[in-house]
Amino acid sequence: MALWLAARDPRVPMLPKLLAGLVAAYALSPIDLIPDFIPVLGYLDDLLIVPAGIWLAVRMIPADALEDLRLRAIEEERPASWAGLAFVLTAWLAAGVAAWAWLAD
Repeated sequence: MALWLAARDPRVPMLPKLLAGLVAAYALSPIDLIPDFIPVLGYLDDLLIVPAGIWLAVRMIPADALEDLRLRAIEEERPASWAGLAFVLTAWLAAGVAAWAWLAD
């Protein structure tokens, strides 16, 4: 939640803001890039991509801003990420079109 707030905070530089927004959108998205029902690979994004993105974003955000954002995150209601949903659906649509084109050839 603190990363979600960091993506909108003026004290956070542009690169960490962008990374925080992407990580938060993906983590809060109701759909995963790799669905969890796929054995082993389905949990890779949850175990590797999200924690690595969080770690990197937190290291890039100024410490004073991050502390304030963590306090604000406790009070805020958890949002839903429509941007994350759109990204994942677009990725799956592109993969489906590519698979269809490959199979149709």
